[in-house]
Amino acid sequence: MTRFLVVLTDVRPLKGMERNERTSPERRRQVVGASSREAADRIAGAFMALGMVRAGRQRVKVIAVGRRPKVSTHVA
Repeated sequence: MTRFLVVLTDVRPLKGMERNERTSPERRRQVVGASSREAADRIAGAFMALGMVRAGRQRVKVIAVGRRPKVSTHVA
């Protein structure tokens, strides 16, 4: 079963030409778990209504976690 995380982060200034979330992630303000994509989208929509997000100082990310790779059932 795929779960989703809705993450509210601070937007950091761009240093150099590249942003790499794996080596230097943005600071998290809030993390909320959801069991379905629809629930995650509703939570993200509520976060997007915040003034700091609308002003471009924070951003909202929806991340799928626990996703299993698709297994092909095709038999040749």
